[in-house]
Amino acid sequence: MPSPDASAEPGEVPAARRSPIPVAVVTLAVLLVALLAYGLLTGGSKTNLDTAVKRGEKPIGPEAGLALPNLGKSGTTSLSQLRGKVVVVNVWASWCPPCEDEAPILSAVHRALQSKGEGQVLGVTHIDASDDSLVKVREWKLPYPSVRDVDDTLYHAYGAQGPPETYVLDAQGRVVALARGAITAEFANQALEAAGVSARIDPNLALGATS
Repeated sequence: MPSPDASAEPGEVPAARRSPIPVAVVTLAVLLVALLAYGLLTGGSKTNLDTAVKRGEKPIGPEAGLALPNLGKSGTTSLSQLRGKVVVVNVWASWCPPCEDEAPILSAVHRALQSKGEGQVLGVTHIDASDDSLVKVREWKLPYPSVRDVDDTLYHAYGAQGPPETYVLDAQGRVVALARGAITAEFANQALEAAGVSARIDPNLALGATS
């Protein structure tokens, strides 16, 4: 009976004894590519958008045509529908304490924009039941509408890391300012100026103040 190595050419390593290293290398390469792709879809979005805004490039806001269900009423709203005026997009949740702290500032921004016909604030709820969100809308006396980002599509498109986050879009739908965390009155006024509108809020309005 011939040995298992009988068919091997001189100098060739028999199949049964070949090193498994190439397979391990290929597997590792696939994992690295997957991790890189995930990073580009999540953290990469954040890095690219933040860098562009800091450079004053005013990138077009992503997912403008995405129609999200309205909170507390029928129908949907997309950012493209609101183009032509400034939109202050705010990611929030009922379970988020900093979201409550910044609510008076966002409410003031919305009223200032509305009073001059220059735009609005649009809330975007994140991982929140509709009933819980609506309780906070009433409790925090939010004067602006919100939509539900059920699949976190908009959330990930903007590279969000967790509420609250705010993105200020000018009338052309370009991101002119953003904040990762609760906004201040100073940020709000600077962002409104960058958006090219005259609306301003009380610069002394503090986080957690009564709206």
